[in-house]
Amino acid sequence: MIFVSINWVKRFIFGFSLLFILVASGLAKEPLNFVIIFTDDQGYGDMSCNGHPTIHTPNLDRMAYQGQKWTQFYSSAPVCTSSRAALMTGRLPVRSGMASSKRVVLFPDSAGGLPQYEITVAEVLKEVDYKTGMVGKWHMGHLPEHLPTTQGFDSYYGIPYSNDMDRDLSVKGNWIELGKTAPWSAYRVPLIKNIKEIERPVNQNTITRRYTQEAVKFIKDNKSKPFFLYLAHSMPHIPLYASRKFKGKSLNGIYGDVIQEIDWSVGQVINTLRQQDLHKKTIVMFTSDNGPWEVFKTHGGSSGLLRGAKGGTREGGMREPTIFWGPGNIKPGVIQEMGSTLDVLPTFASLAGAKVPTDRKMDGYDLSEVLLSRGKSPRKEMYFFGGAKLSAIRFENYKVQVREENGINPIILEKPELYHLGEDPSEKYDLASKRPEIVKDLINRGERLKSGIKPVPDQLVPKISK
Repeated sequence: MIFVSINWVKRFIFGFSLLFILVASGLAKEPLNFVIIFTDDQGYGDMSCNGHPTIHTPNLDRMAYQGQKWTQFYSSAPVCTSSRAALMTGRLPVRSGMASSKRVVLFPDSAGGLPQYEITVAEVLKEVDYKTGMVGKWHMGHLPEHLPTTQGFDSYYGIPYSNDMDRDLSVKGNWIELGKTAPWSAYRVPLIKNIKEIERPVNQNTITRRYTQEAVKFIKDNKSKPFFLYLAHSMPHIPLYASRKFKGKSLNGIYGDVIQEIDWSVGQVINTLRQQDLHKKTIVMFTSDNGPWEVFKTHGGSSGLLRGAKGGTREGGMREPTIFWGPGNIKPGVIQEMGSTLDVLPTFASLAGAKVPTDRKMDGYDLSEVLLSRGKSPRKEMYFFGGAKLSAIRFENYKVQVREENGINPIILEKPELYHLGEDPSEKYDLASKRPEIVKDLINRGERLKSGIKPVPDQLVPKISK
């Protein structure tokens, strides 16, 4: 009996020691959950933690304080469709035909969408048994073969394109003024559940609240499994609508009302994760698809100190307000390293133990070392496309601008412009004449990138040529 007892004790000690080693090494950790909260046309300056004096965002501020606030994080395009394609695939949208020199974004008459051969972050995570859900604006193809449920998502609840599309033509007026004043019923945007249209036009006064309810439900329904939730708000893209609880509450007018309702939504997601005891095994990312739509003035948001806005490749068009939150996983602080939405797929794959596709060119980097330990970012360069044309190239602190956006076809500048973004984030002081060797080096980097991009069918046009 004594012999048996001693052996039992030895086995217990060995097993406990092995468990301790596994936990310490991270091998026995539960899989992380991932949540992306993606806003539409929110400017770099449109959070109180980024200095906005009249928009109150306490939940985002708390999220930034408890997590990482990134100051040099980029969308990979200055418009909706292209930026979302890059977020989902980790690839420049020009590689998949989701950036065009003929159209800015996908419209209700567009024939295409994200090609089936593209692999999304949802599909990567499903390979390691994640449940995947998408809530909100998709804008990567509205036809059945392009909806989220064909691209790795188990469920979908949202609108297939922008909230200003499919306007009722009996409602007359200038499109800018309509964007500020038209009722939600003027836009015949459908609400889709999985693949079925359930409401048309969608009531946009309540859409942020309903997105939030669906997101909370997804979290609760999948609390016992690893999950990936992509919550893509339709606003602050115009037209702007807020629910009764938030309308008229912001000093910043309807734009501020919309941002403050989105901030409430962020709080609901975070609170649900805490209530379900999921907060220590979930990483939440908050960012925007592109810069603010400044043509709408007070309805269009602010780039803060950055130059430019939506549709352009100056900093204000693509540098986004970005926060990563995850108690016990994300090491808090202000991150001045460079990152991009292109990096989401390889980063989440690394953290989940999933495989990044190896049969195609990937443009993203694994940022997990920055998130977990505030290490150095592997991203040193950024390429800025206006449509399908390369307009600017950044390497480390220097950025050269060779084109200026003018609708869908950027015009070539008479002379390239060069800026040091560390010393001059507002892009005010052109250094091209003083540092021609840097201009040449950056332009050469851009030419090398372009030489490796193969032509593919344009997905944004009404009829796709094979």
